[in-house]
Amino acid sequence: MSDWNTSIIEEFRANEGRVGGPFEGAPMILVHHRGRKTGRNLVIPLMYMQDENDPGTVYIFASKAGAPTHPDWYHNLIAAGQAEAEIGTETFPVTVTEVTGADRDRIYTEQATRYPGFAEYAEKTAGIRTIPVLALHRV
Repeated sequence: MSDWNTSIIEEFRANEGRVGGPFEGAPMILVHHRGRKTGRNLVIPLMYMQDENDPGTVYIFASKAGAPTHPDWYHNLIAAGQAEAEIGTETFPVTVTEVTGADRDRIYTEQATRYPGFAEYAEKTAGIRTIPVLALHRV
């Protein structure tokens, strides 16, 4: 997984935030965070969804491709409450909050409508876990 992420990160940076393959045309973000146990600086490439009413907020989805557990980066971001986001050629600080309840459901449903893979991830995790939605708010 690490090599796969590294190649996406390199492609992202070489092409001003655009990547090809399964993410062709999708809005991509690099989230910089610190490992809560290791203290290491980490970067994870993710798809995001822009908030329709607040240009300073984007949503990311802890789908882990439908795995039964939350990704480590989710736990790191929740523990820290802050991170850095890289969109296009810009890097900026963000605060991190988890979206819950009806707002979470609305946002996740919209993402699954735009990108059906997210609907598949929700099917895989049904009855096991609810895929978290995190809001990244530009500082």
